[in-house]
Amino acid sequence: MKILLVNKFLYPRGGDCIHTLNLGQMLREAGHTVRFYAMDYPENIQDKDKPFFAKEINFASANLSGKIKAAKRILWGTGVKEGFKELLKDFQPDIVHLNNIHSYLSPLVARLAHEQGIKVIWTLHDYKLLCPAYNCLCKGEVCEACFFHKKNVILRKCMKDNLPASILAWAEAKNWNKKKLMEWTDTFICPSRFMAEKMQQGGYSAEKLQVIHNFVSEEQIKSNVNPSGAEREKSYAYIGRLSKEKGVESLLKAAIRLPYTLYIAGTGPLKNDLVRKYAADNIVFLGHLTPKDITELLKKVSFTVIPSIWHENNPLSVIESLCYGTPVLGRNIGGIPELLETDKCNCLFEQDNELPALITKMFASATSIHRDSLAATSLRRFSGERYYQKWLQIAARE
Repeated sequence: MKILLVNKFLYPRGGDCIHTLNLGQMLREAGHTVRFYAMDYPENIQDKDKPFFAKEINFASANLSGKIKAAKRILWGTGVKEGFKELLKDFQPDIVHLNNIHSYLSPLVARLAHEQGIKVIWTLHDYKLLCPAYNCLCKGEVCEACFFHKKNVILRKCMKDNLPASILAWAEAKNWNKKKLMEWTDTFICPSRFMAEKMQQGGYSAEKLQVIHNFVSEEQIKSNVNPSGAEREKSYAYIGRLSKEKGVESLLKAAIRLPYTLYIAGTGPLKNDLVRKYAADNIVFLGHLTPKDITELLKKVSFTVIPSIWHENNPLSVIESLCYGTPVLGRNIGGIPELLETDKCNCLFEQDNELPALITKMFASATSIHRDSLAATSLRRFSGERYYQKWLQIAARE
């Protein structure tokens, strides 16, 4: 088959980008012809079709014309149509597989593909189709008020606590609405059961929803695993973006009171503030890490923590941790529990005040964990082959 993969960026910027790039590699190895479409961006690593890409826009632009261009892209997909249609004509794909496309690209690509009779598959990496602010958070609290009444994003100023940004998010949701997106998309892939349940709650047809957990490269992980029985440091790690919805400050508040070393891997808008507030000998801020460095970190720590306060979908950081035989302490929210439910060495928490005791408990049980077994079980659960077989079934659906 000929498959066109669409994502707003094509470099390891976040989970959606990594998934898109890995999916492309997997499909090529299975014998399919794969091409990519994205916004033109200097860091893209898949840019063979760059002449077709949408021109770069900048939401932080200081000048008025830049802001207008960004708003027009959000509302109407301005700058997307011509290049995407030319790429469809040149490639003539059997399937257009969408990933993260809002804002920097546009749901317009779903319409253009559908109008040409091309099957459209869309993997959902966040809640943008339900929540105009994408993360189901308002003022730091879980919020689902916009599932049926999008105007709440304006009333509550959910988008960056900013009225103009919230009005723009509302207008975007009204234009690219549920009725249109269901008409243009053959199948929505939900990486978690939780996501599928929320999509149904928001009025999307269950017949259009398929659940497939994200996958990892077995070859990459097997070539980097620790020797059996290798000793781990008495340390733990957080790997992810340093932003409010990730709940990392609740972890730091607990960590600074404990004697164990915590590694913080990642960057984001809270970085400078957190580094200043939580300067301590047992807290090590590593900044942005390469995939290789993340692998080495996962191999040496006793466990990882995911303290998110938003509805995490199917975090790759959890999957990778498990596949390296590294248990996870995660908040009982969103799609996190279904990733951790099969192995007793993992642990869930509800409230921030539980963290100190549970972190201590995780260290106490660290030496009795059968890490080889955890890694082997997780690799089977999240293998590329398992994902591919389910993807083939979706691709073959009438």
